[in-house]
Amino acid sequence: QVQLVESGGGLVQAGDSLRLSCTDSGRTLTYYAMGWFRQAPGKDREFVAAVNWDSSSTYYAGSAKGRFTISRDAAKNTVYLEMNSLKPEDTAVYYCAAQQEGILDDSEDYDYWGQGTQVTVSS
Repeated sequence: QVQLVESGGGLVQAGDSLRLSCTDSGRTLTYYAMGWFRQAPGKDREFVAAVNWDSSSTYYAGSAKGRFTISRDAAKNTVYLEMNSLKPEDTAVYYCAAQQEGILDDSEDYDYWGQGTQVTVSS
């Protein structure tokens, strides 16, 4: 059973950067495509970025393109979301998720989820 744990969230100012991490201490994520999603208060969960199992392909939501970078380190069994030039509208709980089908942007297609990490960007 995949058990994902996110970390790295916090309170930052607009323009700052944060790096979120997602790992599974008990099971390898090597053969899973990974995605990051976020959910702001009162809004639906939305796709942010995804990476396939071998990092050969990535995909970003328009709001993340050019500011966020998804990557993975197989040796550390960890997936990252580097977020730069943060804006107040990036404030949300960020979730990582895993599935074995490939690059997907629909939350319904992901099988495993972490508990989320809060990112708050002040203006």
